[in-house]
This record gives sequence, structure tokens and C-alpha cells, in this order.
Amino acid sequence: MSASQPIRFLYARAQTPSRHCSRRTFQTATCLHARPSPKHRSIKASDLGLIKKKEAKPQVTSKDLRPYSEKEKIGLAKRYTPEQLAAIEIGEAAVDPNDLAEQGAAREDSMKLNYLDDLSTIHPVVDKPIRAPEENYDPNLRFKTEGELTDDLTNWVKGLPDEPKRLDWMKFSDSTRVMVGKPEAELNPRSYLAPEIPKLDMLKKNVAGSEEIDASTRRLMRQTGFDHKEIRRFRVKNLIVHRVVNQTRLGKISRQYFLTVAGNGKGLIGIGEGKSSEFEEARQQAKNAAIRNMQPIPMYEGRTIFGDVKGKVSATEVELMTRPPGFGVRCQSLIFEICRCAGIQDMAARVTRSRNHMNTVKATLQALLSQRLPEEIARARGRKLVDVRKVYYGGNV
Repeated sequence: MSASQPIRFLYARAQTPSRHCSRRTFQTATCLHARPSPKHRSIKASDLGLIKKKEAKPQVTSKDLRPYSEKEKIGLAKRYTPEQLAAIEIGEAAVDPNDLAEQGAAREDSMKLNYLDDLSTIHPVVDKPIRAPEENYDPNLRFKTEGELTDDLTNWVKGLPDEPKRLDWMKFSDSTRVMVGKPEAELNPRSYLAPEIPKLDMLKKNVAGSEEIDASTRRLMRQTGFDHKEIRRFRVKNLIVHRVVNQTRLGKISRQYFLTVAGNGKGLIGIGEGKSSEFEEARQQAKNAAIRNMQPIPMYEGRTIFGDVKGKVSATEVELMTRPPGFGVRCQSLIFEICRCAGIQDMAARVTRSRNHMNTVKATLQALLSQRLPEEIARARGRKLVDVRKVYYGGNV
């Protein structure tokens, strides 16, 4: 074999023009490599002067963050105690004005102010020009209790004439005060913050006193320690409902079967089974059994599980996988209802081999209870676990 043959072969390859292999297209648009290139180059709008540069807006400087003057301290002394004033001064001294000036930025939204203001003074155009005097402020202002309102109504009824009119009630409703304190603080308040709403005794009454509780619920309350209000707040879902038949020498005996899941949406989950000849009795049995069997499951950040876990019951295998925030619960309908009752918000699941509904529910609960916490893994390995989120982000992430 001569040496000229490979040289001629390479030369022939170089002279061959590059062609795109023909492919079958499924659209009418032209391929990107076959489209003609534009005749004129692209010109930016900034080069043509169509975009106007925004003017630099004044930023906050350290000179704007001046300490309190003597006049301002006298005004603060009327509102705060000496201990509170000392705490305010210590807090102001601990903050460096240069840091506030560097980190502070002017607002860029549509609701920004057209001027630089710390909102400490009243603007004659934007703000309310007339303000109530400081003497109208009453720190002890509160709503009247239920007993005080009842006394006012009783005194008004005792003073009614023999033939009361509608005008008397209108005068009473307009003149009766609903707060205790200075009248000026209620009619012309210095502050527009509403006082705390009173907790009436009638709202504290137990729901059990207004309706009857059956014997099964009372037994459940004694066994679990939950009151009637908490039991009514649990999320209960009937996952499997079907009819079962038992063949005996007397014939076929049919009954109803229920498989129910219950949870509080905050990490408590349990399943229960019920079987009875009556439909409602079987449903109640399954519900009480699910509440009685509730167990806490570990949840990462209160939204997902710790790592990937697996569960197996008979021929059914379930694999649960953790997911980032906003992923949602993407899984089978039965597993979705279990996650909804437990309060899990981000998780994925896969069911392999047999997909029997009863075994799927039991395998899912088995997988949720088999999670291993990072603290347990670190303790088993003899290591120390440090959460870097609390170190660098203060636990806010």
C-alpha cells in the first residue's frame, strides 16, 4: 500500500461539501439551518437612543440617620417609661448608620412616595391635617364585658316609660358606650388601632354541652384523651368501601367493609378497619379505629418526608420520595388522601408489583413510620449533626 493513497483520501474528504442528513419533518416550518440569514445586522434600541436612562434617585445617607434630639427625647418620655427609653437608646447605638445607608434602597414600585420622608411628620396634602390631641389617648381602654353590657340593658329596661317607643331604643343604642375608659378616647381616638376583642364566656362553652354524644364517641374520648371538638376537627376519609360475603352452612352472610384514614393535618395519621352488617355502624367502627390508631410521623420542614423510604406488605411495594417546596403531592389517589390527612405537601410515590388497594394503604403507612431522622443516623455513626441553615440564615430558610 503506497503512502499517496491516505493523502488522496484525506484531500477528497476536505473537498466534499458538508451536507445535512435528510430527516423526516413533522411540521411545515423551515428548518433552522435552511432559513436564510438576515441581510441587515441587528441594531439595539439603546444605540438608536430610543431608551431613556433613568435619573439617579437620591439614596439614604448616614447623615439622614441622625440621633434623637433633646426635644424628641422629651416627647418620647411622655409615651415611654425610663426603662423603655434606655432600651431604645441602646438599640439605636447598636445599629451602625452606615450599614443602614448601604443596605437601604429606595422603592421602585408604583406606590412609592414622590419625596424622601421618614413619615415622622404629617404631610399637609397626603395625611390627615387634623389629629386628636395626645390627652385623648387612654392605654387602659377596653371593651365592656358581657356582664357590663347586660347591666346597661337592665338599667335601661327599668327606666322605660309605660308606653315605650322605637325612638327610646334608638337613643339608647346611640348613647350607650361599648368601651370602658375616657369618653374622648372612644369618640375621638388618638390612635386608630382597635383595642383587643374580648373573649366572651359564651364562646368558651363546650360543644358537647349543646348536643348529645353517643356511647362510642365517649369511649373513644376516654381511650385517646381527645375532647369532642378535637375529634370533630380530624380529617377522615373512607378509602375502601365494599361488600364482603361469608359462606356458611346457613347460606351467604353479607356485610359491609370500610378502610378509613384519619389525621389532624399536622403529622398525626392512622388507619382503621370496620366490618358490620349495617352500613353506618361499619363506617363508625372504621373511623373510631383510625382515630385510636393515630401515630406521629416525622416531617421535614412540616411539608415533606425525610429522604426516600420504602414499604412492603405482601406483594405490594411502595416507594416514597421527598421533593422540594412547591412540587406538590404526585402519586396514586389512595396515597394522596393519606398525605392530605397527614399534612404532607411535597412528595412523590411509586407503587410497584401488586397494586392491591388494601396493601397499598398499609404499605404507605409502614413506609411513613419507617423514616430515619438525621439525628438518629448521626448518633449511630458517632458523628455530630450541624444544621447550616440555622448558622447562616438564622433558621429562616
